[in-house]
Amino acid sequence: MTTFPNSPRLLKGGIVLIDPDSGMVKRIIVLQYNPDTLSRTLQVQGIGEEGDRSEVLRLKGPPVETLKLDAEIDATDQLEFPDQNFNAVQFGIHPQLAALETIIYPTSSRLQSNNTLVQAGTLEIIPMETLLTLFVWSKSRILPVRLTEFSITEEAFDTALNPIRAKISLGMRVLSINDAGFHHKAGSLFMSYLQQKEKLASKSPPGTFNPLGLGGIP
Repeated sequence: MTTFPNSPRLLKGGIVLIDPDSGMVKRIIVLQYNPDTLSRTLQVQGIGEEGDRSEVLRLKGPPVETLKLDAEIDATDQLEFPDQNFNAVQFGIHPQLAALETIIYPTSSRLQSNNTLVQAGTLEIIPMETLLTLFVWSKSRILPVRLTEFSITEEAFDTALNPIRAKISLGMRVLSINDAGFHHKAGSLFMSYLQQKEKLASKSPPGTFNPLGLGGIP
């Protein structure tokens, strides 16, 4: 089966994990199918929201932006060609699920190291900083995020009880400079995201008063 040579290339969303200090890419997780919807909520961070009528609107920082999406993973097509998809035959979609799940797990080596420190009498163990998670939804949206919700519904299994189809629900909070500061990699990526948003806003066609039924502001 061939595709038209001039057909636009279908881009996919995904998650990229990078080292927050060096910026080195550690893992790329491409969503098998793009979600049909992406829900975004922006909570205004303003002063004077508690009844202070002397303040019209003063912003104390970027809004808190949260994202929600549902994605599907399905190995059915791969299982039709077992010679070409050994991992799918042996493990189903376990590897894809594990790649996502380990984003919110501390590594086993760090857990063992912390336990050794506890046994040695260390009074305070500083929580480790994990890899920085980026949600990529086109080149205009490369967002530093923290996963806040994660649920998996496994819907079909092979004879060895490996999951072969699942739905994943992800909730994410965008990390802004309020969360990470200007000098953290997450902060610089957020500033790039904001600057890209400002560029896109400048391309919006200007409105006129006529559709509003006004000649101007009185």
